[in-house]
Amino acid sequence: MTFFRSLSAAGFAATAISYGPGRMGFGLFVPQFSSTFSMSPSAVGTVSSIGFVGFFLGLLVAQFFLNRRGPEFPVLTGLSAATAGMAIVALAPTVGVLALGIFLATSSAGFAWTPFNDAVHRKVSDVDRPTALSQVSTGTSVGIMGAGALALAMVVMEFDWRICWSVFAGASALALIGNWAALRQVDKAPEEAPDRSWGDLLNRCALPLFSIAFVFGITSAVYVSFAADRFAQAEYPGLPEDATPSVLFLFFGFFGLSGLFTKRARDAVGLSLLVRILLVVAAVSLVFAALEPGNWVALVASAALQGINVMMTSAVLAFWSERLFPSFPALGFTATLLATAAGSVIGPAIAGMVAGSFGPAAMFCGTAAIPLLAALSLRTRFVVERPARMVAT
Repeated sequence: MTFFRSLSAAGFAATAISYGPGRMGFGLFVPQFSSTFSMSPSAVGTVSSIGFVGFFLGLLVAQFFLNRRGPEFPVLTGLSAATAGMAIVALAPTVGVLALGIFLATSSAGFAWTPFNDAVHRKVSDVDRPTALSQVSTGTSVGIMGAGALALAMVVMEFDWRICWSVFAGASALALIGNWAALRQVDKAPEEAPDRSWGDLLNRCALPLFSIAFVFGITSAVYVSFAADRFAQAEYPGLPEDATPSVLFLFFGFFGLSGLFTKRARDAVGLSLLVRILLVVAAVSLVFAALEPGNWVALVASAALQGINVMMTSAVLAFWSERLFPSFPALGFTATLLATAAGSVIGPAIAGMVAGSFGPAAMFCGTAAIPLLAALSLRTRFVVERPARMVAT
């Protein structure tokens, strides 16, 4: 099997697990967790933030070992963490143990992406590289839809949520085996000179990129942490009781496939306008969640817009950082994702406190104001795609 096929398949499986049930699973099952463990909105926000701390740390660890041992070690470490974390969630007797499982499961998202960018860049021909990376990233949407489908089956067939997380753990173990087989022949990248450090990323041209990544981290994390429970509070004609979260995430994942068309959108309208549009899309999705629970149109629109926002913004951050930091794309992309992770840690914790004090509608509206302010503040002259001037030249 060629590296094109093996890495595409392995990356697809890794992102499906780590960015599907790994990163999104907690939010999908918040209604069940809240019922089982008597969790308040503040507790939900705290556990979600703990998970995103794992995402943040996973990015740092992945970058460290990618440079020293190649892509195999961080990817297998991440999938091992996902398998263990999902198994812990399935068996969790208390909120504390649940938080540990979510921490490990979500940390896998920090390990999965940048190592495959490195492997594909070195082992796949230039003409096939965009296709391979697209297939890797598509795993996210498919993983979200798969998690949503299993959650829907749970409601229809009336089995316990712990069975779902046991299935997630089993699927993660299979992805671990498949990635071991695919990546064991991929060595680490040769040493490059001059060495680059985190300080080389501190450039005025990169500030808009990191700012947008931070805002994206806040909005996406708040949505995946609280939207399912928000919509689950209402009844929808023709929808079985307790099926709302799974339907929400099915639409989320399906419309997330729009991420495959991000480059075309960027070529059509330009990077600056595309970023503004996506910020507004994120805000409108949150407003639908705030004001219109119990309305089918609002549910579908909110999930669809958020799916578009998450996957297209992820793609934007990937190629924007690669163009700004062509001399060290893996380090630049890791820094961008760290900004996203920082927003993901802060957002749910604060949102949970706001929801507990002022209600979910106020929390969603307040969160929606953040991307709107970012869209209004963004200036086209600061959004550049040329290589950033390096500190060490």
